[in-house]
Formats: sequence, C-alpha cells, structure tokens
Amino acid sequence: MSTQMWRTRQLLRTLTIRRIRTQVGRQELLRVRRGIYARQVFDDEDELRALMLCLPEGAMLAMQSAARRHGFGVLREDAVHVQLPPEVARPRLPGLVVHHSVLPPRPVMVDGLPCVPAAQCAVDLARTVRRMDALPVLDAALRSGTVGPEALASELVAHRALRGVRQARELVAVADGRAECRQESQLRLLLVDGGLPVPEPQLWVHDEDGLPRFRIDLGYRDRRVGVEYDGLSHMDRDRLRYDRDRVNWLDASGWRMRYFTDRDLYRRPSYIIATVRTALT
Repeated sequence: MSTQMWRTRQLLRTLTIRRIRTQVGRQELLRVRRGIYARQVFDDEDELRALMLCLPEGAMLAMQSAARRHGFGVLREDAVHVQLPPEVARPRLPGLVVHHSVLPPRPVMVDGLPCVPAAQCAVDLARTVRRMDALPVLDAALRSGTVGPEALASELVAHRALRGVRQARELVAVADGRAECRQESQLRLLLVDGGLPVPEPQLWVHDEDGLPRFRIDLGYRDRRVGVEYDGLSHMDRDRLRYDRDRVNWLDASGWRMRYFTDRDLYRRPSYIIATVRTALT
C-alpha cells in the first residue's frame, strides 16, 4: 500500500503555512520533496511517487524506468526516465532524464504510477540503445508476457518516422521470448550479425525414446551444433557434475558443443563467429 502524499496547496485547504511548518518540525509531517508532504516514513517507490507529483501534468515513466515496472528491466536504471509532450519545458531536477515524444500519450498505470505502454517502451529502447543491449530488452519484453509480437509490429509502424527505427525493426524480426538471460540474447545477436543462421534459443535435445533430455542455450538442430554461454552459475560443484554428464551425453549423441565466456562475448566476438562457423561446416 502506497503512502498518502499531499501537495502544499492541498494541505492549505485545512492547515496554515505556520501549522505545516510546526508539524514538519515535530515530524508529524515529512517533507518528501519541495512542496510534497507525507505522514509516515517512505521507501524508494514513495520517493518516486513524490517526484512524479513534482512534474508537469502528463508526465509518464519511460525507457528503463518503465521497462522495470513492466517486467523487462534488463538495463541499468541509473536515473528516473520520464516522457513529456514536446511543448512542455524540461524540469531541472537531479536524477531525472526527460524525453520528449511526438507520439500521442497513452499512459497506463502500473503499481499506481503512470507509464508509457509496454510495447512503446520496448521499441523506444530498441531504437535508442546500442544493438547489444537492445535485443535483450526485446527478448525480455516478450518473455515477460506484457508484450506480444503483434504489439511490437504495430508499435514499429507508429515509430516509423523516428530516429533508430531501422535498428528496432531489424531486432524485432529476430527477438525471441525463449531467451533466458541477457548474455544469451547478446550471443545470439553476435552470431546473426556475423552472417550465421539464426540459432534456436533453449533448444531441447531428445533421447532415442523421444523424451526431452537436455536443453541447450542456442542450437542448430539440423546440424547438431550447440552454443552455450558459461556464466557464474556453472561454477559450483553440483552444477559442474551435472554439466559433465550433460556434455558426455550430448557428445555421444553426435552434438558438437561450443562454449563461450564473458571474455569471448565482449572481447573476442570474431573468435566466437569463426568457431561456430567451423562447427557448422
């Protein structure tokens, strides 16, 4: 349950300025922000609600701030991102990033906060952040269930005249909600941008009875080539034993597995592309 807050003009309906100052001095009222007051201790979400009360009418959470509340916040949120109509001046407040949008406002309420729609948020990020960050956003948006392929396609039409929409269109075409982590999405994009076929995320490999046995991060079923990202989750002893059994079974079943780390992904992308290309041919 969110903390109730009041603007100064709302308190002045029942209190004088002197009485407000007295209650603040006694901590009966808390000054959350300039001109915004509450009765009790507030958390980070309440502070955000206070910030929204300080903004002009029509302000909505956008970009990373909206993505986190829609359930696909895979990018770091180092500031509060809000969207305002183009004719509204940018407020100068610390920790606030303002984006002007020419698209018609379509606010949706998420946990009591106005946000841009999930599909618009996903496409806005896909066309403005770098490619390696944009595809993880689209994958996470699809995985969250708040956005579907049709909604993304419709949103691309609405954004068709905006900067970066070409990148967004290319990435929407390969976005896949089956991807389970940011690095997996980035690894898939690296292979696609390297001219290789699009791998299938979270590909199940079946045994001779047709039962699902193991799942591969990325795979080419017809070539029996698997590609995996090794992160920290692969370092504990139990996981290591499981991985050894898994590798041996896949190898015996004719699968050629290739494993890569963060060093490969972020420092040696050409090595990944060459290695997978060799395995495919």
